[in-house]
Amino acid sequence: MNRVVLLDTGIIGLITNPKRAPESLACNCWLQTLIKAGIRVILPEIADYEVRRELLRANKIKGIKRLDELANLIEYLPITTDAMRKAALFWAQARQQGQPTAGDKTIDGDMETLYKVGLWF
Repeated sequence: MNRVVLLDTGIIGLITNPKRAPESLACNCWLQTLIKAGIRVILPEIADYEVRRELLRANKIKGIKRLDELANLIEYLPITTDAMRKAALFWAQARQQGQPTAGDKTIDGDMETLYKVGLWF
């Protein structure tokens, strides 16, 4: 079985942080280790969006550049209409079963990403 790692916004933020704090450096080393081991590392477009909008808001040009570099380095999982509709279905089903995934008014990328990974594999 092939191993796959989906990056979430917290990890993406650390990887793209140009300040090179110890935690950021550790995440970058971890990412390089995964890539060298042949593990599929995927950047979901919804996570790119969430990180990018904050970088743009804060005018963090270096962070945006690093996010662009990351998107070119690893697999990019784009958003599709079908994926968003299935994500809405999964979100509703989870809520109906009493399993909240995030606040009612948030963009819930987790459900969308889970569906898309299911489409790819």
